Amino acid sequence: MTSDALIDTAVGCLTGAAVGDALGGATEGWSPRQIRDRWGGWVEGIVPPYHEDWRTARPIAPYHKGDGHITDDTLMTHLVVEVYEQAQAHLTAYDVAERLVPLMIGRKVWIPELEAEALPLQRVFLAEKFMALRLHWGHADPREAGVGNAVNCGAAMYIAPVGIVNAADPDAAYAEAVDVAGAHQSSYGREAAGVMAACVAAAAAPGATVDDVLAAALRLAKDGTRAGIEAVLDTAASIGHWTEAVESGRLRAAIAPYDTVGEDYRDQGLGARRPSRVHTIEELPVALGLLAIARGDWRDSVIGGVNYGRDSDSIASMAGAIAGALGGPAAVPADLVTAVAAASRVDLVGPGERLAAVTARVRAADRARQQAADRAFDGLAP
Repeated sequence: MTSDALIDTAVGCLTGAAVGDALGGATEGWSPRQIRDRWGGWVEGIVPPYHEDWRTARPIAPYHKGDGHITDDTLMTHLVVEVYEQAQAHLTAYDVAERLVPLMIGRKVWIPELEAEALPLQRVFLAEKFMALRLHWGHADPREAGVGNAVNCGAAMYIAPVGIVNAADPDAAYAEAVDVAGAHQSSYGREAAGVMAACVAAAAAPGATVDDVLAAALRLAKDGTRAGIEAVLDTAASIGHWTEAVESGRLRAAIAPYDTVGEDYRDQGLGARRPSRVHTIEELPVALGLLAIARGDWRDSVIGGVNYGRDSDSIASMAGAIAGALGGPAAVPADLVTAVAAASRVDLVGPGERLAAVTARVRAADRARQQAADRAFDGLAP
């Protein structure tokens, strides 16, 4: 039987992530100043697209962002939940090759940003399409398939379910996520997925606080990812509200030395998205900084991410997942959950409920396996 507490944690995490994703989708790619100029102030809810002619304004990304539409972050997260339902076990890179990629390329779903049923492959961006190329057509070893891809937040953006399945065990979440993400990412993109899953697992522990989440992130993060998180958290410690963080540009200034994308988000230089031990993705450290400023409050963490701009949907989604795991469904405004679900024509609650059921079964199997191993070891070291 799945406990109410586990269901609440999983539902809070996944609805919190999805609503953050939908709100942040409208502002993705823009600066805080451009965001305020377009919408006449801070964005604090569902807004229309930045471009009214969204189909043609940016031919490389003809997506209907805004109006409460989830993006590829949530599409991929829900597919990972389906993979867990199929596997009924912890995941590895092989599950990405044998289960996730077939879902991406083999079954149409409703994609709000395309206003059509289509393959998820037709919505995800280039670094995510790379998975299908490498694993389905290239037959790469799943454990190494992420090598050669553009290093980005693509794995971290959908990894929250790994944190739920490993609830209250950040170390196990980190290890599983690093394995899974190897099929998609390398370097600091893979590392960020591990740390993001660990943060969700830490948040899912009964009685957890935002400080527990941040401590887990700092303990497990390596290289540039750790340095970037430390820099952002040091800056966040002297900021009282997300508006100050965004308007002053201080969080962006803190992460800039560790971010390869550069100041012009849409015109990246030759050093962008290359493997490195001294860099990090921008999204996770900024999400953690906003969570620290907001003391784990879902609304302030997410709305801060929405107005930060740049990769705002992923920042707001990561912050929303962690804050939702901390606070459960009550932390995520019910009116926004209802509105995003309706606008996106997607069930936002069901995936969390199903993930909780899988988690209960997986952890029961873990417990039985560990007990058997302990009994066997007792014969070696009585």
